Amino acid sequence: MDFSGKHVVVTGGTGALGTAVVGVLIGASATCTVPYVHDAEAERFPHRGQPQVTLIKIGSLADEGDVAKVYEGSKFPSPLWASIHIAGGFAAAKITDIDKTALMAQIDSNLTSCFLCCRAAVKAMLAASGGRIVNVAARPALEPRGGAGMTAYTVAKSGVAALTAALAEEVAKDGILVNAVAPSIMDTAANRKAMPKADHSAWPKVQEVAATIVFLASADNRVTRGAVVPVYGKS
Repeated sequence: MDFSGKHVVVTGGTGALGTAVVGVLIGASATCTVPYVHDAEAERFPHRGQPQVTLIKIGSLADEGDVAKVYEGSKFPSPLWASIHIAGGFAAAKITDIDKTALMAQIDSNLTSCFLCCRAAVKAMLAASGGRIVNVAARPALEPRGGAGMTAYTVAKSGVAALTAALAEEVAKDGILVNAVAPSIMDTAANRKAMPKADHSAWPKVQEVAATIVFLASADNRVTRGAVVPVYGKS
């Protein structure tokens, strides 16, 4: 895949999956804008200092002003081609242990941020006559019964899946293809630490999930839209 002359925004780009995605994009000659919230994220980001990567500090992707800052086209070296939305948050708890504040935190970090970034990306892509959007849902979005014990997260990620399908239909005529991936638990250091007795070999690797995301974001993807692609590995 060749991303020469193409600019890509990657939210959540400093996390485990985001780092893998940015790495593939750099290798394919893309330029990337990566927003971050905490200084520690940027300091440990392995692609920090790469000439193809621009880090932008923000407060929250659930804030319209911060999202506008990320998508300010005058700062891009080339028109926006793709927008990949990995940023989100996870919280597991029974519904009796969740209040409205906790629910809204999950909705803001997962769904509101995705919605606002999709909106900003579409505006930029309409001016550029097309592009690609890839969202990140989760397995419970496709299999809600598996979301027992994490209902707020399931609701928020289900919203991301619904947003993907609806928006894909809305902007297909404009040459913008919108898709999502729905990972199961991924093989990361944090997940291994949290679940040391799990079968880690069955979990999808972040590099494998990243490969699917980058294909959907590429010009090689000419026809796929409205898909929420399961990326479960053997789990």
